[in-house]
Amino acid sequence: MEFEPAIVHASFEAVLDFFENQFQKRPTDLESVLFLIGVQELGQGHVHFTKEQKQDLMHIATCKVLSYSGFYALEGLDTEGWPHWNLVKPVPTLNLKEQDLLLKAHIVHYFESEIF
Repeated sequence: MEFEPAIVHASFEAVLDFFENQFQKRPTDLESVLFLIGVQELGQGHVHFTKEQKQDLMHIATCKVLSYSGFYALEGLDTEGWPHWNLVKPVPTLNLKEQDLLLKAHIVHYFESEIF
């Protein structure tokens, strides 16, 4: 997956526009988008989540989007329906800006593949 920064940032803005159009609220940061993807992937609708569950949802989303590049594979669901992921290959060590770009590019791919 190629990561041209200008294209990734423009495409990520389109994802934020989607949220704003659908929910009349624009996510304020990457973590908010990951949380919403996690809720989607869990598939239990919008319910009240504990702080720990919110962190788990962001982890689910991170694993899901990074699975497109083979970093994670779905292990299966637990008895409560929560997905569990296995690390297949190490995520490269990146600085914060590169991490941000990597996640945004994979989030864009998720939306292009699963939502749009």
